Amino acid sequence: MSGLRETFEGGKPGDTPDRGQVIGRGVVWLAKWALCVVAIAAGVWVLGYVLAKLWVVVLPVLLAIVVATVLWPPAGWLMKKGWPPAAAASVSLLGFVGVLAGVIALIVPTVVDQSPDLADKATDGIDRIRNWMQGPPLRIRDEQLDSAVEAVTSRLKSSAEQIATGVFSGVTTATSVLVTLFLVLVLAFFFVKDGPRFLPWLHQVTGSRCGTHLEQVLARVWITLGGFIRTQALVSLIDAVFIGAGLVILGVPLAAVLAVLTFLGGFIPIVGAFVAGALAVLVALVANGVTTALIVLAIILAVQQLEGNVLQPVLQSRSMKLHAVIVLLAVTAGGSLYGIVGAFLAVPVAAVAAVVIRYVGEQIDLATGVRTVPDEPEDDDSAPEPTG
Repeated sequence: MSGLRETFEGGKPGDTPDRGQVIGRGVVWLAKWALCVVAIAAGVWVLGYVLAKLWVVVLPVLLAIVVATVLWPPAGWLMKKGWPPAAAASVSLLGFVGVLAGVIALIVPTVVDQSPDLADKATDGIDRIRNWMQGPPLRIRDEQLDSAVEAVTSRLKSSAEQIATGVFSGVTTATSVLVTLFLVLVLAFFFVKDGPRFLPWLHQVTGSRCGTHLEQVLARVWITLGGFIRTQALVSLIDAVFIGAGLVILGVPLAAVLAVLTFLGGFIPIVGAFVAGALAVLVALVANGVTTALIVLAIILAVQQLEGNVLQPVLQSRSMKLHAVIVLLAVTAGGSLYGIVGAFLAVPVAAVAAVVIRYVGEQIDLATGVRTVPDEPEDDDSAPEPTG
């Protein structure tokens, strides 16, 4: 407050400034900060525009970095045992692909076998809903229901051309997804294989002063990303095991598929768990009735309470250090801008931004002489050691 008062008062000590001078200096001070805010906003807009244009390139890089944080611990362990970097990265990548292939091979036959029966039960459920709507208290007539069905049918027929176009564009999208996945795996291999050489090379290129800051920030970012992926995977695995066991005990169809979806949804905090849980309740309602659906809902709520009150505070608070409001806003913004991929990447991006902001704050405190405890990353054996 004293610095702000000096900015407005100005002049020599003991002088009494004119009221107009005080207002003028305040307006100039406010205008300078307003110009700085506008310049920063313009820079953020330009950066977002460039990223949108280069999203085809940026997305595989971001996903490959996330995959590399998963592959690095086993690859780093193999390198410490004397394996060449290329061999260690190859074995880790093949193991990762093998696990994904095993999961897909596990759930696809289940979907193929149980989908027809589930579809028949869904039809029966729709008929029960129709009969309920025709009875008290709604008492909707058959003509009204038929007119609603005809309206939906006509709407679909009128949009037939758009649907056909979407099908053909879907083929192109599927091709693009396969290309992106292949590129992600290739980039992840090279990130794991040559990652330890990156920081020394960056230090040499940018110079001692800038390189030191970049090394500090990037090391913290890597540890934060690795901590997020590992802790979130553990939390998601616990959720999937408990919810999947409950579904199996209750005899809910597609229990394995729903458990896998629960695991994957856990990587989108808050929103992913809600969507996966709602889907599990819906399947239980259609297949087994209201009683089973309520039991499944109770199981999901109990597991979510365990996750929210025990697992996440203990496991994620030290690695992420993000408030739940920041997480929710980040997931909402990422999902609205870039869909499911944006929702998945939103929390890691927010965590990285928080790491950068904390480091800048530490440097400001050092420059101003304020003594603070630096936000040093904890020792992490999974972090790559720089090599020359």
